[in-house]
Formats: sequence, C-alpha cells, structure tokens
Amino acid sequence: MSDRPATPTLDRVHVPADLKALSDTELKRLAHELRQETISAVSVTGGHLGAGLGVVELTVALHAVFDAPKDRLIWDVSHQCYPHKILTGRRDRIRTLRTEGGLSGFTKRSESPYDPFGAAHSSTSISAALGFAVARDLGGAPENGIGDAIAVIGDGSMSAGMAFEAMNNAGHLGKRLIVILNDNEMSIAPPTGALSSYLTRLYAGAPFQELKAAAKGAVSLLPHPFQEGAKRAKEMLKGMTVGGTLFEELGFSYVGPIDGHDLDQLLSVLRTVKARATGPILIHAITQKGKGYAPAEGRPDKGHATGKFNMVTGEQKKAKSNAPSYTSVFAKALIQEAGFDDKIVAVTAAMLG
Repeated sequence: MSDRPATPTLDRVHVPADLKALSDTELKRLAHELRQETISAVSVTGGHLGAGLGVVELTVALHAVFDAPKDRLIWDVSHQCYPHKILTGRRDRIRTLRTEGGLSGFTKRSESPYDPFGAAHSSTSISAALGFAVARDLGGAPENGIGDAIAVIGDGSMSAGMAFEAMNNAGHLGKRLIVILNDNEMSIAPPTGALSSYLTRLYAGAPFQELKAAAKGAVSLLPHPFQEGAKRAKEMLKGMTVGGTLFEELGFSYVGPIDGHDLDQLLSVLRTVKARATGPILIHAITQKGKGYAPAEGRPDKGHATGKFNMVTGEQKKAKSNAPSYTSVFAKALIQEAGFDDKIVAVTAAMLG
C-alpha cells in the first residue's frame, strides 16, 4: 500500500495549461491535493515546507489565470516554489528535491522554462519582473515570448531596500507589472520593524468581510459607471485602517488585503487584473505559513525548514547531531562577551532570532 495521497484531480495536470480545463470547484480540489502532495514529497526529502504550504492556493490561482511560461512568474527567494514545480511538469521528480542530480530546492532557469529567474536570496523579484516588463515593451522576443511579469514577494523580503528601489522605479516607469505581496507575518521567523507594523495595521483595522468587496479589483479597473461609488467606498475603508497606502504613493494601484487561501477571491482579483491592468499593481494577500498541516502550523517557525519526517505525526526522522549548531555557538559566545562589555551591539536581519 502506497503512503502517497490520492490525487485524482492533480493526476490530470501535467503542465499549467491543463488547469484551464478545470472548473473553479475542481481548482479547489486541486489545491487540496497539491497541498497533500507537497507534504508527502517533503516528508521524503526534507526541505522548505511551511512557505510552500502557505502559497498553495495562490500557486493554483496564478497558473489557472495566467499563461506561463509566456507570462513570467517570479518567486522571491523561491523556497516556496515546490507546489509550482509540481504543477509545471516536474511532479515525477519532486521526490528528488535537494539531492544530487535531482530538482533544486529553488527556482532554476536551466531546470525548466517555467523558472524564468534563478533566486535563493531575497528581495530581487520585483527588479527582475520589472526587467521582463521593460524588455517586453521594447519588443524583446525570447523563446516563449514575454507576456505579463508577476513577482510574488513575502512581507519579510519586502522590507529590504532593493524591493523599494524596484517599486520606486516601477512606479516611475508606469509599466504593466503585477506584484503580489504574500503577507504571512513570517519570513523565517516573525519579522520586526516599521514595515511589518505598517502591514499589520493595513489589515488589522477592519475584518476581511468588510474589505472583500473592495478587494475584487482596483477602482481604476472597474467599469466607469461604478468607479465613483467604489472609490468613495474604498476611501472610507482606507480611512478605517491607516488613511492611505504607501504602495499607492509609490505609483502602484493597491488591491487588498485579500484572503490568500480563498480561491474565489484570488481568482476574481487575478482575472480582473489580467483583463484590465495597465500600470503597476500590487495585490496584498494574507496567508498562513504552514497552512493545512497541523505539525507545521504548531511550530514556532511554521515548518520553515525540516528534515525527513513522519507525514502523520510530523516527527522528524533525522537523528539529532551531537555537535551544537553554528547559531547556538555564536549566540553563547556573544552573550559571554556581552557579560564583560555592555557596549556590545548585535546586528540582526529583520526578524527576531
């Protein structure tokens, strides 16, 4: 008896174009099966689990609406790309992740035309997507062509200067560009800083139900008779939260926040954006890292990285090393030094660690 999950809908998908034949109801079943397949695969290989589980619905929606590889889908960092790899012709090799001769744990251009940009570090996706958009508008004609450029970036990555440089440039150029802010309040650990606090205020001030209507599309994308009323409603809702958005000041149309695990919302927004967007647009999706797998949801890091594990219990099979980790050695040494010198300062990334 196989330990692999039953996936009758996923079995019908070999490339993203196959999603076009599925109804919205079938896409929901596909998302469920894709999550189970991702968990099963990582239980065999180990790897980044939580990030991928947090973007399952978003991955399905993006591939159902857009036309990769002509449309360039760029995952920031790309440790969340396992579900994407399963849907883009690599399911038969997904249990070779991070092994010699197997699939990379990140997007890799030489591995697939569906990976237009190699990553593994943060905050580069918006610059890359803007580059594709500029090349498209200059008449660039590489293999597969260039359609839409879509960057998916997490809230942790969004706090870096490179991301804001790219948004500043994109807003100035006014190119059609889609940025999806995958906001799960986690990168590897809970992020800190002013941007994190700002994003929290954006969606904490009003429940999803109140914002859902506004999230169906940017006001500028609506038919003209509806724009004025929608604009007033949007301004009212924005006033209930933070009174405006940083992203609109940078020249982006802002849509959100929306529930990143609600396929009805995701499909509605993405279809509208694909049909009507003209300039840069940012879609703010709230997601949960480790979504749908209780052992990951219950961990402090939401299952960010894991060794091989028991799929039922989540217990890792990897034997604990007798050697301490580099992080623990460094932390103990730093604390010891600080005991002698209270002027020692530790500089960390935008997260607690």
